[in-house]
Amino acid sequence: MSRPNNPSKVCVLGGGPAGYPAAFFAADLGMDVTLIDREAAPGGVCLYRGCIPSKTLLHAAKVIHEARDGEKIGIHFPSPELDLEKLRGFSRGVVNKLTGGLGVLAKKRKIRFLRGEGRIVDPHTLQVTGDIEQRVSFDHLIIATGSSPRAIPSFPESPFVWDSTAALALPEIPARLLVVGAGYIGLELATVYASLGSQVTIVEASPRILSGADRDLVEQLEPRLRSLVHELLLSVKVEQLSVHGDGLRARLSGLDLERTERDFDRALVAVGRKPVSEGIGLENTAVERDPQGFIKVDVQRRTAEPNIFAIGDVAGEPMLAHKATYEARIAVSAIAGQASAYEPAAIPAVVFTDPELAWCGLTEEEARARRIEHRVSKFPWAASGRAATMGRKDGLTKMIVEANTGRVLGVGICGAGAAELIAEGVLAVEMGALIDDLQMVIHAHPTLSETMLEAAELFHGSSAHYLG
Repeated sequence: MSRPNNPSKVCVLGGGPAGYPAAFFAADLGMDVTLIDREAAPGGVCLYRGCIPSKTLLHAAKVIHEARDGEKIGIHFPSPELDLEKLRGFSRGVVNKLTGGLGVLAKKRKIRFLRGEGRIVDPHTLQVTGDIEQRVSFDHLIIATGSSPRAIPSFPESPFVWDSTAALALPEIPARLLVVGAGYIGLELATVYASLGSQVTIVEASPRILSGADRDLVEQLEPRLRSLVHELLLSVKVEQLSVHGDGLRARLSGLDLERTERDFDRALVAVGRKPVSEGIGLENTAVERDPQGFIKVDVQRRTAEPNIFAIGDVAGEPMLAHKATYEARIAVSAIAGQASAYEPAAIPAVVFTDPELAWCGLTEEEARARRIEHRVSKFPWAASGRAATMGRKDGLTKMIVEANTGRVLGVGICGAGAAELIAEGVLAVEMGALIDDLQMVIHAHPTLSETMLEAAELFHGSSAHYLG
């Protein structure tokens, strides 16, 4: 049955890291807010099936690695015993606590939360299908429908072929796991399953892993990655994947690999994500999409329909949760009539492998492609006292600096804790800091953050602990 129209000043379609912050920001500004999502509480793919569950599993992998690495310094642990159901429960518990907390915050803000699917009827009306069908009227709509895993059409639809959502549920620890794709999702999950006991083979069609990352950083990661997985095959394609008995058979071919067939128990397809922009009623509006399916927006995240905004993965690259949350504030500020524009100088990207990779601003390749006169300063962690105490010299801190001005254009870090360390780099790039500014900041000793100082000092050719 249908209920009468339920007017709302701002309606947010999607409750992920773009949608729920938008709803919360709007409510904090005194707006009447309706938030629509298919889950029982806000959180979206990131909390339910992405960032958060993957990091709980990566934490488990880190514990296993640290136990094994203890032998190097004379600490011996028995071989880890895996309680798979307890590990699943730990991951579910983290998700439930975080999403439940968001539900409480939504109620405290008096946000109207509707569980269901939303479809645009016209530029001021949504049809919500869920436990109860109803129409919601709005003055402004924020589309935050996110993204979903890309599939390979030629691969079979089978419980043996996983996407990232299936893999994060930890259905089992297969003896032989094929990972198709060496982007951040593929590498993070390959790390998890290899650590938990799977013999992992990674197949990547391009000649390098993490194609968007700086080569110097990737070169720090690749040796340790190869020591963790069974095989890393670059410039190799999966020509065919088929169900074979209780598993899968893959036909592989590549630049340095003759056509061959390999058997696997399961396969994880991690070849990227696509925006969820179909099936939500955009055809009933003036909203436009680009050839990749992303909704076209301006600097305020406003679409061609003046009262409709789009944020997060559905609004374009990079498809990152923190970028989505940033966009939420931009869009809500625009609705509130405040000055706002999406013009970030630095959006951090992080790959939670071991070691971690993180970068922001321009990479060396991007600076070269834009023909920006620049200089590069690199400090290897082999010269870091703190890295030595941790037994983790496999790291690098790198800075891209504008040649004439000394302005920091980009920062890249590979090493333990890089995800946390990159924040200083983001601040430097966003604030237009000079390399001299970083050099004059006193960093605590002994810390990994000192590598930022050392890299800044090396720009001028002098570092206390390294001669480049």
